[in-house]
Amino acid sequence: MSQGREPDRRVGGPDEGETGKAAHRTSGTPDGHNGIFSIRASGIHRDWNGIHYKTGLSAKNVPARELSMNVARIPPGGVALAHIHVDFEVMLYILEGTVRHDFGPNLRHSIINHAGDFIFIEPGVPHEVLNASDTEDVVAVVARSDASEWENIVDYDRETGKVIPRRPATEEGG
Repeated sequence: MSQGREPDRRVGGPDEGETGKAAHRTSGTPDGHNGIFSIRASGIHRDWNGIHYKTGLSAKNVPARELSMNVARIPPGGVALAHIHVDFEVMLYILEGTVRHDFGPNLRHSIINHAGDFIFIEPGVPHEVLNASDTEDVVAVVARSDASEWENIVDYDRETGKVIPRRPATEEGG
């Protein structure tokens, strides 16, 4: 066995007590230092286009340069209206529920995904996201190759096939 310092295996890390939770941290506020940051048990931080997002990691709260990640929840029957991700990729993992993506020019194509499915969306693909259930939420982990999260998303008119003015996002408490 090699000798040296044993890593700190406590759940909360070296600057948090035995409980693994920092009493001085606010839910959803990143903690960490020296290159490792985490968010613990975050709540809903942002509502955008019919989707509720838990506070995740992005350039807004950690020194991310190329990535962002959070958890999205779409309520039963909810729709995230047609939009385009400009110059960034998105990967999703569906934790709960059934989601339908209408996509492509004038949203003429559709695909259904269920819990356990992974989804990749190329930059520039028009798409609309629909919760296919009237009774169950869709919950998904969402990772983007854009540290700014929402600034590089534009709305899309499915009838004309043209980009339309942006809808502003709202943040909790503001």
